[in-house]
Amino acid sequence: MSEFHTALSVDVEENLLPLSTLLHQRGVVHRVYEEDGRQVLKVQRREQAEQVAALYRAWRAGEVEIEITGRAPSVRMPGAVHWRSAPVTLALIALSILGFLLIYLNAPLAWLSLFTFLPFQAVGGQPVFEGMQGQYWRLVTPAFLHFGWLHIVFNGLWTWELGSRVEQVMGRMNMLLLFLVIAVVSNTCQYLFGGPGIFGGMSGVVYGLLGFAWVAPLLQPRWRIQPARGIMIFMVGWLVVCMAGVVEVLGFGAVANAAHLGGLLCGALLGAIFGWWSRSDHSR
Repeated sequence: MSEFHTALSVDVEENLLPLSTLLHQRGVVHRVYEEDGRQVLKVQRREQAEQVAALYRAWRAGEVEIEITGRAPSVRMPGAVHWRSAPVTLALIALSILGFLLIYLNAPLAWLSLFTFLPFQAVGGQPVFEGMQGQYWRLVTPAFLHFGWLHIVFNGLWTWELGSRVEQVMGRMNMLLLFLVIAVVSNTCQYLFGGPGIFGGMSGVVYGLLGFAWVAPLLQPRWRIQPARGIMIFMVGWLVVCMAGVVEVLGFGAVANAAHLGGLLCGALLGAIFGWWSRSDHSR
């Protein structure tokens, strides 16, 4: 191995397979092996050592992403997430669109009543609510109801922006679990603080994903999903404005503030739990 030159020396548990595959595809002769409790990558040509080290630093810093496809690995700058890598997030957006169409197309109230937090009947032009009666899907389904174009567009865009990135690092099943827990908590908070009513929207889940994406990387730095500071300021600022009643005073309708706040706190707690668990699991 004397003719080879050290380019990297990293923790033995670190996955260098994407980098190694890319180097093979580019014709960079190299070796990866364990030495003194470290994982060492050596290249045959001296001038390639610094190039590989620079590529590794950029990769780990999130400045470039290495993807391994069925045909060949590639390097790309981080940007939009491919739709195929976030099927759960896409399904949530699709169900939200269906919930919007249910209201926009003036579907019978009996249909709408199937998805509200509590079943209701219209009596004298006013909704009269009944008990949940074991219909526990209602803890989740209000998240899919949307009451206007601005409502569905805003929530759809933010669901994709945050959910697709969370799903990439958490996987499909964990993403589904996150949605279910955040939806139940945010909807229940809105019911407890606002009482029986027809409310809905994915915004409670959006704020939950925001809290998760902010807190989880603080404990697990490998999850590069933390929103930019400007986005956090905007979203939290919007939450404060809504809770202050400004939006309702301006005539934009009622806002489910309890769902937003409950979702945000729930997502932050889940981010702390998953982030801590992932870091402690990898440290063993």
